[in-house]
Amino acid sequence: MFERTSTLLGNEVLDRLKNCHILLIGLGGVGGYTLECLIRSGVGHVTIVDCDVFEESNLNRQILATRDSIGNSKVLEGVKRAKLIYPDIDIQGIDERLDEKSVFKMDFDKFDYVIDACDTVSVKVALMKVFRGSKKLISCMGTANRILGDFQVVKIQDTYNDPLAKRIRSELKDDKKCFNSRVLWSRTLPLKRAQLGSLCPVVMEAGAKLASYVILDIEKEVNGR
Repeated sequence: MFERTSTLLGNEVLDRLKNCHILLIGLGGVGGYTLECLIRSGVGHVTIVDCDVFEESNLNRQILATRDSIGNSKVLEGVKRAKLIYPDIDIQGIDERLDEKSVFKMDFDKFDYVIDACDTVSVKVALMKVFRGSKKLISCMGTANRILGDFQVVKIQDTYNDPLAKRIRSELKDDKKCFNSRVLWSRTLPLKRAQLGSLCPVVMEAGAKLASYVILDIEKEVNGR
């Protein structure tokens, strides 16, 4: 299954990916594509967290959303899709809502990376306070109301043109270590709309780049770059 991945990255990187354990928080538009990329890249251990079910409005941008999955748990659908693609994957689903208190109680030691693809500000802030700038955490900033992604990984202190990132910076209260937290961010200004809208290519790009953050970090470590 991973012949072409090993051809590109090498067997040592592929082995590291197979032994890597990633916590993915959020299985919406961004998180669904993140999961897809992790599965197809050979990540062997994934824990996914979400409390939501699919609705018809998710069909325009969420890869796990189909007519058949409307009303179903996002976590259960994520586990099912992962097994259909990569039967040997070790994937665990946590069907519950995270909040600030539960984040501070979680044991993150067993995870090599934590990918935050949720849309809850308090959870994002709590994660940054727990990891305090560690590269183990990557958080997605705003994707709504954008028709162009142009995402890149930066420290949250370097973000601008992003209302979500601005709010998080305010919540962090100039904590220097937390301000080093790595985020996926777009410099493009979101469009002004009365309601939040989302476009499939934008969330797809964001999800792919969150997964790439992990893959490239492992590749750099293995090859000493």
